[in-house]
Amino acid sequence: QVQLVESGGGLVQAGGSLRLSCAASGRTFITYAMGWFRQAPGKEREFVACIRWSSGNTYYAVSVKGRFTISRDNAKNTVYLQMNNLKPEDTAVYYCALDRNRGAPTPIRKYEYDSWGQGTQVTVSS
Repeated sequence: QVQLVESGGGLVQAGGSLRLSCAASGRTFITYAMGWFRQAPGKEREFVACIRWSSGNTYYAVSVKGRFTISRDNAKNTVYLQMNNLKPEDTAVYYCALDRNRGAPTPIRKYEYDSWGQGTQVTVSS
């Protein structure tokens, strides 16, 4: 089993920044990728960003590219999401996810992840 614990969400004004963290524990000795997804009220959960654990390759949704940066600390089994120039439309619950089974080359789909965190709320006021 893998446990994921997110932190760093909160309320921020438009144009501000937040940094989300996600710490993984448990059976993490095989990690292919970690990612961030978000879900706004009444909407589907959508891909935000991901990072392949061995290569460090990163992928971003078009809506966040250039504003968000995903990074990892292998020693701490932690992934971060630095969010700059936040917009009201970024308001959502942000979920961390981990893939330890599939190893997809571009893991941007929900079904490519097998472990999920509980989510952290990000609210951006206008």
